[in-house]
Amino acid sequence: MALIKSVRGFTPQFGENCYLAENATIIGDVIIGNDCSIWYNAVLRGDVNSIRLGDRVNVQDGTVIHTLYQKSVSVIGDDVSIGHNVVIHGAKIENGALIGMGAIVLDHAVVGEGAIIAAGAVVLSGTQVEPGSIYAGVPAKFVKKVDLSQSKEMNQKIANNYLMYAGWFKEGEEEEGSNSSSHG
Repeated sequence: MALIKSVRGFTPQFGENCYLAENATIIGDVIIGNDCSIWYNAVLRGDVNSIRLGDRVNVQDGTVIHTLYQKSVSVIGDDVSIGHNVVIHGAKIENGALIGMGAIVLDHAVVGEGAIIAAGAVVLSGTQVEPGSIYAGVPAKFVKKVDLSQSKEMNQKIANNYLMYAGWFKEGEEEEGSNSSSHG
């Protein structure tokens, strides 16, 4: 069962039909929407400020989401895919965005709707990533615009795939007679 821990009077809250991997860690002031999946070794640490996830968000293996005490919050919109080993620290990720594997998104950055952050990119504090754009590099810079409907369709497909993957794991748990890692 995932590690779910209260701190400072805040207990994580979960929407319906969420999948939490057995070694995911969700702490404190964290509210997760419906149909989300938090994968292996992911950490959502809402100990010093709040973390909010919309619906159909997948937080892939090894990702860390955190904030700055009294200075930043992490807000993730709907239909967002967060790749393996990402760090999101006090940033806003708008609906339909994709954060590539190993990317780092720092405090007060805003990743616009349908934007793509390339694998390994470092989005510096305060950066405003335009909707429907691709940013890559260290530090992350504008690469090109993408057709917003194409990026939305691609990102929606990834989000839907992660709903399907979560379903596989939930079925396996039910077959084992234990549904302790599912919430909702």
